[in-house]
Amino acid sequence: MKEAVFVRQNRGKWKQYEDCLKNIEQQSPDALADIFIDITNDLSFAQSQYPNSHIYLYLNSLSIRLHQFINRKKKEKLSRIVVYWKQEVPLVMYQARKELLYSFLIFAVSVLIGIFSTAHDEDFPRLVLGDEYVNRTKQNIENGDPMAIYKDNHSGAMFFGITVNNIWVSFNVFIFGIFTSIASAYILMSNGISLGCFQYFFYDYGLLKESLLTVWIHGTLEISAIIIAGAAGITMGNGWLFPGTYSRLVSFRKSAQRGMKIVVGTIPIFIIAGFLESFVTRHTELPDAVRAAIILLSLSFVIFYFIIYPNKLFKQYNHVRTN
Repeated sequence: MKEAVFVRQNRGKWKQYEDCLKNIEQQSPDALADIFIDITNDLSFAQSQYPNSHIYLYLNSLSIRLHQFINRKKKEKLSRIVVYWKQEVPLVMYQARKELLYSFLIFAVSVLIGIFSTAHDEDFPRLVLGDEYVNRTKQNIENGDPMAIYKDNHSGAMFFGITVNNIWVSFNVFIFGIFTSIASAYILMSNGISLGCFQYFFYDYGLLKESLLTVWIHGTLEISAIIIAGAAGITMGNGWLFPGTYSRLVSFRKSAQRGMKIVVGTIPIFIIAGFLESFVTRHTELPDAVRAAIILLSLSFVIFYFIIYPNKLFKQYNHVRTN
């Protein structure tokens, strides 16, 4: 590529980056990271193609300014942790808002498929949930304690096992994005069909209310985190499928970084969900109002932190940039 063509294609973008660097203290860490990655990619290209040109010196100066600022920020470790959860995760969730919607829709449709299949085939739960689980649950229902399966294990061991398993599931949903977003969608569908099958199974026995008030004590956070991890996997997969103006490798790397930030953001949610499943879900004797309150509080947190707050934060940053 001729240098003039390279400059013409990227001039507008570099001008925007210059404007951002004029107010560098007001920029989000996520935005600066994206700018730094993009500039260093352009710098590498310029270094290999036009090593003695003015454009190479120009890009090198931009990268140095960013590198110095980022290194200074790294020294503020405590504040960095606060910034990560207060700004970086919400802002990357704003960037992935479409992917989050796609993930939710895929999961919701899959739940409906699970419900429909179970309603029309009484053996479908055995195919999805397994004979052992179905037989054991039927026995618990006959014994008058349909949710006894959540009371069998010691709380401490149960908490560790459930939390590790759930985090592993979320990373699987994300990692499968390497094989395109379709692979992440497949895992979402598998989990959604299982959930729909599970809920209709209890509905068929007249236990829908009890199953909702019991399972969703932990399930609200657990299922939400799986959907969010699905958005991370779709984000990474789309970076490979739809590179835009970037090379496919650069686009994949940028989307993988965003996706990883999202999936790491689900880890505390899985820990809390594991705690609730191990220590609270088993107490089916709790009043319905208390169980419903836990579910609503969990849902409110997810909606606020992953949907409402990211939109609000983005508008604040956008207002600062335009003034």
